[in-house]
Amino acid sequence: MKKLFVLLAVAMTATLLQAAPKKLLVVTTTTGFRHSSIPTLEKVLAQLAKDSGAFTVDFVQQPPGHPASGFPAKLKKDATASESAEFDAAEAKWNESLKVVLQKLSPENLKNYDGVVFASTTGDLPLPDKQGFLDWIKAGHAFIGIHAASDTFHGYPEFIAMLGGEFAHHGKQVGVECLNQDPSNPATTSLPKSWSISQEEIYQFKNYDPTKVHDLLIMDKHPETGAPGHYAVSWCKDYGKGKVFYTSLGHREDIIDADPNLKDRKNSVEISKAYQAHMLGGIQWALQ
Repeated sequence: MKKLFVLLAVAMTATLLQAAPKKLLVVTTTTGFRHSSIPTLEKVLAQLAKDSGAFTVDFVQQPPGHPASGFPAKLKKDATASESAEFDAAEAKWNESLKVVLQKLSPENLKNYDGVVFASTTGDLPLPDKQGFLDWIKAGHAFIGIHAASDTFHGYPEFIAMLGGEFAHHGKQVGVECLNQDPSNPATTSLPKSWSISQEEIYQFKNYDPTKVHDLLIMDKHPETGAPGHYAVSWCKDYGKGKVFYTSLGHREDIIDADPNLKDRKNSVEISKAYQAHMLGGIQWALQ
């Protein structure tokens, strides 16, 4: 009987451990353009975590009181020595505070997490150990990139190779038809064969090779010119033992948030709910 109790206790412990939610670190720090939809992304990711019970979220956010788009001021060409010194001191202080908040991405701290989300990050983030970060993903952890994550680390080829593509440019916001390339993937299983989005900012990519990723959503015509082709929207891929999910969607608040009372809503609540399911499925796939 004692042996039976021990076996039952071991089985229950294993079940509880298996059901324990994964831990995600959500990064919304920027040194370049800062999207106004970042607070909406933070709110919705936290809600998805709570509602699904599949993961928890901690945040790495912009240091308090910092400007919206990184260090925005430009030193005047005719600046005095005093103005130059003041500018340099302010920029150094700003960069130092960024390094402080990004210490959460140190290899030592990342041991506490199962995955990282770059939610519309931009620019060159002063990570404490960039190679250590990539090695951590490659060792069997998850990386989830949302929208402007591909507008991050343009001068770091290793990061771009990990992600699978690099933001090149975008045009005006338009309506598009996204073609579902894998209805069996959790990120796209709830989406129709052709998913219509009423209005969104659509990225074009460089350093993207469809043979090196697993496409989830594409367009077969250019969003503005209508020229036929292969235009990536969302993909996933393995990176060593790690998993990478990226979606370029997520610029507009009304594609992220299903609140029917959002001002200037162009996308229906149904589109927002579909986007949330796309994002949640991608996160869960990457955390497998």
